[in-house]
Amino acid sequence: MTHTTGTDRWKPLDFGPPAPDDTDPAKSVLLDYAAGGAVAVITLNRPPADNAITTEMGARLTEVLETIAVEPAIRVAIITGAGSRAFSVGSDLRQRKSMTKQQWLRQRQDFDRTLYTLRQLRKPIFAAVNGIAYGGGSEIAQSTDFIIASDNATFGQPEAMIGLAAGGGSPALLPRVLPPGRALQMLMTGDPITAQEAYRLGMVNELHPPDELLPAAHRIAAKIAGNSPTAVQAVKRAVQMGAGQPIEHAISIMMEAHWRSAVHPDRIEGIGAFNDNRDPQFQDPDY
Repeated sequence: MTHTTGTDRWKPLDFGPPAPDDTDPAKSVLLDYAAGGAVAVITLNRPPADNAITTEMGARLTEVLETIAVEPAIRVAIITGAGSRAFSVGSDLRQRKSMTKQQWLRQRQDFDRTLYTLRQLRKPIFAAVNGIAYGGGSEIAQSTDFIIASDNATFGQPEAMIGLAAGGGSPALLPRVLPPGRALQMLMTGDPITAQEAYRLGMVNELHPPDELLPAAHRIAAKIAGNSPTAVQAVKRAVQMGAGQPIEHAISIMMEAHWRSAVHPDRIEGIGAFNDNRDPQFQDPDY
């Protein structure tokens, strides 16, 4: 997708015809949720609208994340987008067109809750980004633990082009996964970056052909799910809480997590399985 100036300026609102589910969002599957065994898959599901996020879709995502948080059998989650064209282009600006100021602010608060719930999820969750990830769609991916992507993916924050300062986390998150100057350039210009550049700069962990992205995501999820969920969640929290802290403070956070795992039954099972040359049978967390 090209980006030019003047009358040919790239327009992030031009998503084609509205999706069929726009007529009655309450009766539509705006977001697919499949929890088979230890791995949950969340799919943003409005492909005709490039998986633009409506109020109803955001509420459903919050509900699903809260369900995952308290379901002991689920050890890892993947979030992706339906179709091959887009992960998500962010908030559905067509829906916002008819909103009052109060309705828009209420939706903004709802979306803030969704992203907060995503960032605070204690279980591992990562994004498999297929195609376009713009605005809030890119911020959903940034809010997960890590990103893998198809080699045709693009990431962009076009909010400044329509008079908004990005508000879904990217001003805080992008400088943590990209060089700060590159993050600022994205936020100020609205210009997207390719999957290849995102991978080169460390924003994306792996690149795959589009038809191999989900199989790769499932392989990663299965590897994580096979480890001790108590240990995985402990190291996730140690990384999150230690980020930006003085080194000794970060180490103390890490050691607290380490000692909790050291007295957990999973440690005995893991070392026993290693010595017995068998697969370990780790416990589901007891919430």
